[in-house]
Amino acid sequence: MSPRNRVGVLISGRGSNMTALIRAAAEADFPAEIVCVISDQPEAQGLAVAASSGIPTFVAPRAGHPNKAAHEGEIQRILDEAGVEIICLAGFMRILSADFTNRWVGRLINIHPSLLPLFPGLTTHARVIQQGMRIHGCTVHFVTAEMDAGPIIAQAAVPVLPTDTEGELAVRVLNMEHKIYPLALSMVASGKARMENNRTVYAHGLEIGWGANTSLMVPSSVEEIVNLEDLARRTP
Repeated sequence: MSPRNRVGVLISGRGSNMTALIRAAAEADFPAEIVCVISDQPEAQGLAVAASSGIPTFVAPRAGHPNKAAHEGEIQRILDEAGVEIICLAGFMRILSADFTNRWVGRLINIHPSLLPLFPGLTTHARVIQQGMRIHGCTVHFVTAEMDAGPIIAQAAVPVLPTDTEGELAVRVLNMEHKIYPLALSMVASGKARMENNRTVYAHGLEIGWGANTSLMVPSSVEEIVNLEDLARRTP
């Protein structure tokens, strides 16, 4: 059996996507293991969650460092000492510098609560409802110097229902985030997806389409509620 890729997770809060990655990595056949969790917030709830799973945790607050480079240098030191090979951002609420992202190019991934390139940045759910979108979702992508603009690895789609509140839509998307992030990490760690010339290249034979084991996902409950093809035709 090939050795598993060593993964470090960066968080700022509760780390619900981190928890999904930890659960996936607990499976013996998962191609990656979580070897450390780093937070820039000392009170982040996700630190206790990771510690309860036996994963080493570290706090690297921005305070106490004279500049961004020094702060990122502390994070890099922790990653190096842990032997990290892939970084997963899971609600890490700081924009990383080009120097940092370039050092980790092709080995740094993030999850974003929208179907990128639509709705980069914050408050995605509110903006989706405001714009009258019929479909929303989440995206796992390689991280580059430009925020939320790296090559897409995997996406999951959910409907936007006429009665949705921002909170209801957020929960629906988050449920899919917890499914698609482990899938995308598995694809990268196993070599089935890689970044090349600022594009995502998939291994020969990897199926791309709708389904639980592919890079586009639609939960069965959604298919029972709406006709996604019809929604796609009507989406601005």
